[in-house]
Amino acid sequence: MSTSPDLPNGHFDHGDASDIFKASSIAEIHATLAHLNRQEASVTARLDSLIASQKDLSRELGRLDLLRAHLGSQVVTTRSISQDMLGNASSTATRISSAVRRLDLEQSRVKATLDVVEQVAELKVCVLGVVGAMGGPQDWEKAAGYLSRASKVPKDILNGPFAEEIVPTAEVPDPPSLTLDNAAESLCGLFLREFEKAAKDGDGAKVTRFFKLFPLVGRSDVGLDVYGRYVCQGVASRARSNLNAGTGANQRKEGFFYANALTKLFEHIAQIVDGHGALVERHYGAGRMVRVIERLQSEADVQGGIILDTWSDERNIDRRLTDIKSYAFSFLVQSFLPPSRGSAGTPRSNSPAVRDGGTARRISTEEQDGVDMKEVDALLSEAAVMLGRWSLYCRFVAVKCRDPPEPAEDGETPALSVPPVLADASLTRKVADRLISPFNAMTTFFFRRSVEKAFQLDEPPAELTLDLDRALPSNAPHITSCVDDVMYIVDKVLQRALATSQRGVVTVVVPTIGRVLGSDFVGMIQRKLRDESYPKPAVQGGQPPEDKVVAFLVLLNNLDVATDYIARIVAGRVEGGGNAEGEHAASPLPGLFPFDHDAVFVTNALHSLQSSFAAKTGELIADGLHVTFERVVKPRLRPLVSDAFRDADYLLASSPASPSASRTPSPEASVIQLFSSAWDALLQPLARLMTPANYTKLLATTVTHLATKVLEKRLWSLSGRVSPLGAVRLERDVSGLVGAVARGGRYGLRDAFLRCTQICLICNMEEDEWEELEGGEEGEGGWVLSKEERARARGMVVRDERGD
Repeated sequence: MSTSPDLPNGHFDHGDASDIFKASSIAEIHATLAHLNRQEASVTARLDSLIASQKDLSRELGRLDLLRAHLGSQVVTTRSISQDMLGNASSTATRISSAVRRLDLEQSRVKATLDVVEQVAELKVCVLGVVGAMGGPQDWEKAAGYLSRASKVPKDILNGPFAEEIVPTAEVPDPPSLTLDNAAESLCGLFLREFEKAAKDGDGAKVTRFFKLFPLVGRSDVGLDVYGRYVCQGVASRARSNLNAGTGANQRKEGFFYANALTKLFEHIAQIVDGHGALVERHYGAGRMVRVIERLQSEADVQGGIILDTWSDERNIDRRLTDIKSYAFSFLVQSFLPPSRGSAGTPRSNSPAVRDGGTARRISTEEQDGVDMKEVDALLSEAAVMLGRWSLYCRFVAVKCRDPPEPAEDGETPALSVPPVLADASLTRKVADRLISPFNAMTTFFFRRSVEKAFQLDEPPAELTLDLDRALPSNAPHITSCVDDVMYIVDKVLQRALATSQRGVVTVVVPTIGRVLGSDFVGMIQRKLRDESYPKPAVQGGQPPEDKVVAFLVLLNNLDVATDYIARIVAGRVEGGGNAEGEHAASPLPGLFPFDHDAVFVTNALHSLQSSFAAKTGELIADGLHVTFERVVKPRLRPLVSDAFRDADYLLASSPASPSASRTPSPEASVIQLFSSAWDALLQPLARLMTPANYTKLLATTVTHLATKVLEKRLWSLSGRVSPLGAVRLERDVSGLVGAVARGGRYGLRDAFLRCTQICLICNMEEDEWEELEGGEEGEGGWVLSKEERARARGMVVRDERGD
């Protein structure tokens, strides 16, 4: 039954009162009745408090009524004041504001009228001044100045009825616009005649005088055109004189005559643009020199085209290109053909035919057939100079024609872009047709022919031997002469191609170098490795002939040294050389290739050349080292280990009753000495002939095979033939063998013997150590031996039942 007090809103719970009808005993009735009494008392107390506060509420309500009446009277008073006083002020302010607006309008109209009157007065002064200056005094500068002042008068005033009414006079009755147009046309014709006369007479002062007057009379385009014709005449005249200065045999005697002629043409144009650009910009406005540059470029198209056409004809470029295309590269082609018995074939390097001068006669015959390498080299040098000058000229014109560059976010100046005046120029197409295309074709021939010639004249290092008792007559690296010759040509061809600053040249030349190196250079060495110097034993089970092994190693050196050469050549071109303080200079490529993203393209092309060549040589070196290991080293590894361990006995008695056993000569010294001397005799002859990189790779392969295939099997074969004392000596022998292999700081080679050293370690473990190892989990402690292999290694030792 609920016994809660009265509810917060002052009402009692009717549900509780109705429970009295559900009472089943007198006690429940009394309890309900008591609850109702408490609720009644609470309600009565609340009502009494409300009745007591009624007087205060009535008093406050009365005060509020008084305040409301007082505020009403104040509102009435305020409204009357607003209507009487502020109304008048508002109307006065409205009248004043409208008056001010009318005054401002009248003032602006008066000012506009005064401006029109002043401009019309200025116009009248200019009209009369022009007519007066063109009259008796013939002061052309003054007349042009008046026209320039008149051009600042707005067109609506110039052509307006007020000006047409006020400006005309008895002396000048025409409308001002007509008078000024006639005067400007007359002065323009006069300036044009005087300019041409001064240009014809070579009077530079008068040329400059009248050139500055064209923009004053509103004929800037005419002035720029006539000035462009004037400077183009000078450019054409000097270009013809430069070209005619070497008529006759002088053109052929001087190898760079046409390159110098083209250089002088571009230098003359650059001097004109630099010397006169400030004058044009000052009198004609910013950016107006571009129009003159366009006229100069038109003349450069003509004169430059004449120089290139004459160069092509005089140097017989078309005939030389035909000869180059018809050249068969017979030596390279025949070198890749399978040798045929009984046929003379192509003489190999260092053959009697070569030593007796057969190669020299063959080269002389080829030159008589029309392909002279010296002439091709001279043509390439001259073409490279012309392309380099053209690139400098293009950069100069691009800088002069571009708008003022906005700095990039990183503070660097944005890359140049080729302006339309160059992109649409006929000389650009002429350069591509007459210079770039022949240059690429001749460079391809020159490089491949140089590679062919390098192999024709290839000479191996003399008197190399595997005998350690004989000193080598030459210093390392031991390579044939073709490597230095070919790499010199690579550096020369790359330097000449990059000096042109032409992306079209690099696009062809750099991939061509990579292709020729990969197919001809690497291919020739691969053929020699396979056909001439393959280390094949003369009899089954014997050793390969010494001369074959030496020649094979020298060819592998060729590949390794060539790879290093290419890496250094590319790094020198991409990263730049060092300065006197030993710091690396900035890359020269952005300076050579300033347009757009050409420098990035060239850098990627050079890196691609290096990576592709390194991949091809690396694959061939890996195959060659594998052959060297299989044919030269591997057959001697197992006998080497067998001889070293032949007299080793590891079933030594461990009884302390024999103290003299510790004084007897131990076999461990003989094992280590035998192995060390045999190991050096096997690898030292190879090491002093091979490059360090090649020898390191061969040594890694040899050590891996020695550890996993030879020594480990030897250790497993000793199972049951090792006593506890013999296990100690076995561990010393293996440790000494590993030390002999890792001599010279090659500590990384020790990792290959990890299984062998763990086998010896387990053989020498104490019983408690062994039990602890066996109780551990698989893979703990860095063990490379499996649990079964560890148990097998533990069982190798024959232990005394009585224990140690």
